[in-house]
Amino acid sequence: MKNNQSDKNFWDRCSKIYQPFMKRNAGAYKNICQCLEPYIDEQKAVLELACGTGQITFAMAGKAKSWEATDYSENMVNEAMRRRKEVDGGNKISFQVQDATKLTYENESFDVVVIANALHIMPNPELALGEIHRVLKKDGILFAPTFVYEKGYSRLTIWLMERVGFRTYHKWKKDEFVQYVKNYGFQVVEESLVEGKPVPECMLVACK
Repeated sequence: MKNNQSDKNFWDRCSKIYQPFMKRNAGAYKNICQCLEPYIDEQKAVLELACGTGQITFAMAGKAKSWEATDYSENMVNEAMRRRKEVDGGNKISFQVQDATKLTYENESFDVVVIANALHIMPNPELALGEIHRVLKKDGILFAPTFVYEKGYSRLTIWLMERVGFRTYHKWKKDEFVQYVKNYGFQVVEESLVEGKPVPECMLVACK
């Protein structure tokens, strides 16, 4: 992934505090899982990119045939693996450090790819979308809930986050984000806005 090394260092440093920090956004992640649930069943092989410490992983993996949870940050993956014993369905999860823009999986390996709240913080998200398209099976599902920057979001909060190392490369509005995904070979089948912190979430579902 063509992130600056400073981006990776930031997420490595955050790994120990990421789980308690994300509890403030528990409502948004509950909505994410509810939206994802209709697309997951015991026949589906799922790849999750940018899994963090497992906010979606541990809520949903037990519903799938298999769940490959990956992140660019080795520390995030290690923290998620540490938490695996705390949840049901943990035996279905495989963890790997993966670069979302240069995946090591074969073509058409997965029924569903999940990438939550990550595309906007990648300098080259089109590379990740290309890899996702490659590893998805025919008619496979891309599930990509993403923070969007609609009118009225707290610029001060984002500014403060960026001062401590968090970097946002793309401040899409919902319609801009939807069009961006369409531009890279996906058919968007569902899109909606839900409340999130510090900005709203676009719940986007697309098929290959």
